[in-house]
Amino acid sequence: MLVLVAPGQGAQTPGFLTPWLDLPGAADRVAAWSDAVGLDLVHFGTKADADEIRDTSVAQPLLVAAGILSAAALGDITPGAVAGHSVGEITAAAFAGVLDDTAALTLVRTRGLAMAEAAAITETGMSALLGGDPDVSVAHLEKLGLTPANINGAGQIVAAGTMEQLAALAEDKPEGVRKVVPLKVAGAFHTHHMAPAVDALAVAAKELSAADPTLTYVSNKDGRTVATGAEVLDRLVGQVANPVRWDLCMETFKELGVTALLEVCPGGTLTGLAKRALPGVATLALKTPDDLDAARELIAEHSA
Repeated sequence: MLVLVAPGQGAQTPGFLTPWLDLPGAADRVAAWSDAVGLDLVHFGTKADADEIRDTSVAQPLLVAAGILSAAALGDITPGAVAGHSVGEITAAAFAGVLDDTAALTLVRTRGLAMAEAAAITETGMSALLGGDPDVSVAHLEKLGLTPANINGAGQIVAAGTMEQLAALAEDKPEGVRKVVPLKVAGAFHTHHMAPAVDALAVAAKELSAADPTLTYVSNKDGRTVATGAEVLDRLVGQVANPVRWDLCMETFKELGVTALLEVCPGGTLTGLAKRALPGVATLALKTPDDLDAARELIAEHSA
């Protein structure tokens, strides 16, 4: 059973969209999305530097566009389940037919702008904790006033909060944690700091029509499968201020009988987690179009 997954913010790198635009029709498609959302995705995906694409309002639409584009390049596939990490959930909603491509890009553009505005209120950020016992780490974070914003499994938790709180964490790691790594994101996502963005997304969501998923859709709120478009949309709104439970998503993949996991562009992060948390499961990350043939082989071998 194949699971198709989409990464979250931080996966983007300068120029990562460049080779994908050489595929037939890709440049025109991305240009049309750019016009629809009022953002030059071609420029940001090919010529912008790391600081420019670190901007939340840019990074999020860029990631969703890349995910949809790279999945489309695989042809007509029917994975056993789909899921996304953080903003990747909007990409997954497009995979599952909950939102059409333009609606997904419109929603993520609103999401990125709203989260950037929320992040500007207080200087906040996120840091990854590598290693350690999850229960011990979560208790330590809460003592410091930090939120365990992403519980990713495979020995990784991402803490979020003010820069002062993160500085205190760097000086006082939880017992057993090997390393604390600051992330290249511009805010404390998936925490109470994002509450204003929830309100903005709720307004935007009312303008969208959400169809029921045509594929098994696994929500990163709690790892549960979601059967209605209305609930998917509701969860997409609320998740900007809720922790991401990717560990529970991977538990659900196990229960569903996953044998292979394919991560769309810019892949790498989620396949890395799967290699540690899902032993025996074949993994492949779409980084460039050079990976498409191997991906198609994986799909043929593991699709029902």
